[in-house]
Amino acid sequence: MKQYHHTAKDIEQAVLVGIATRQENTSPATLREHLDELALLVETAGAKAVKTFTQILDRPVTSTLVGKGKLAEIQAHVEEHDIPLVIFDDELTPTQLRNIENILKGRKILDRTNLILDIFAKRARTAGAKAQVELAQYQYLLPRLSGMWTHLERQKGGIGLRGPGETEIETDRRVIRDKITRLKEQLRKIDRQMTTQRANRGKLTRVAIVGYTNAGKSTLMNLLANPGVLAEDKLFATLDTTVRKIIIRDVPILLADTVGFIRKLPHHLVKSFKSTLDEVREADLILHLVDISHPCFEEQIQVVNETLADLLDTPKPTLVVFNKIDAFTYIKKEEDDLTPVERQNYSLADLEQSWMSKQGPDRVFISATRGENIRELKEKIYTIAREIHASRFPFNDFLYNQPSTDAPSPANE
Repeated sequence: MKQYHHTAKDIEQAVLVGIATRQENTSPATLREHLDELALLVETAGAKAVKTFTQILDRPVTSTLVGKGKLAEIQAHVEEHDIPLVIFDDELTPTQLRNIENILKGRKILDRTNLILDIFAKRARTAGAKAQVELAQYQYLLPRLSGMWTHLERQKGGIGLRGPGETEIETDRRVIRDKITRLKEQLRKIDRQMTTQRANRGKLTRVAIVGYTNAGKSTLMNLLANPGVLAEDKLFATLDTTVRKIIIRDVPILLADTVGFIRKLPHHLVKSFKSTLDEVREADLILHLVDISHPCFEEQIQVVNETLADLLDTPKPTLVVFNKIDAFTYIKKEEDDLTPVERQNYSLADLEQSWMSKQGPDRVFISATRGENIRELKEKIYTIAREIHASRFPFNDFLYNQPSTDAPSPANE
């Protein structure tokens, strides 16, 4: 597992638990990558992953997700090393959570969903984002109320603590449902305001940047528009949609930076972030940003495509932007090496000639941090946006195509 460095001395330690099922045909390498991502999520939340446990099963165990033997192994390790936090890469059902807590007594048990909710709570800045996260938290907690509040009372520090409310009155399901109702109404008001704002933008061409979290969306936004959007090498560095007006040659464009997608993105979050995701639904063009330096970038592409398919009634024009070409590395095979060629043995040129070549002209390879091939990207955006703009404002297009009266004569050139 990759090593993640911390400077604080009091960072909470955690062990990670992941499973691979034969039903899903998950390879050991893929499972390692998933747990590396979970470790980065843990780091983003403010803890430190110190040990991982994995198990290959035909299917998840209904009562405890992992087998009894594996759970006993985890119990022995956390007790021996006094590790207070156990985090599962899959979402735990209320029954699984209760059973695991009964076995791993005195330990905080989190699942991937709870961890992501915690990160979102930490990152939310605007009233809208905070309300969206809070709603998702309550919807997650409602079916887990039995025993959950005593679980939260044990959390004296570290992650998994930013959930809404920890007082005794919160054990009343009616109170939770009332809070959910009020938050939904608050978000409906925010959504109406956002709808009005989008309507006031007129018929300008809208471009939405989407992609897996940490693909470089905010960095690209800063490059194409005015700087000022938070750009960090962390998961979910920004939650709030940022919209900027840019002009490429003679075409005005509204460019939107959206929240990053991720594998197993909690369903509650997808639903509650409606106003954010509406920027994607109403976009004329989608820039699908891909971190090509990531070893699992093809799986990340699939995750984003599946999420977009759930969000959109019909597919939208999409330009695939392969980012971070400056960080791309590969292992060149020796001529006498007869082992099978794997993904890590392909160079960037090899990949460009693979399935990517079938993407046609709607793809471009860039480095947002170094500004490489940005002119080519702008040209591709311009070509698509110009067609959309011309269909909405045909008179303007007619003017754009008229020869300039101020043009110099050939003799003066």
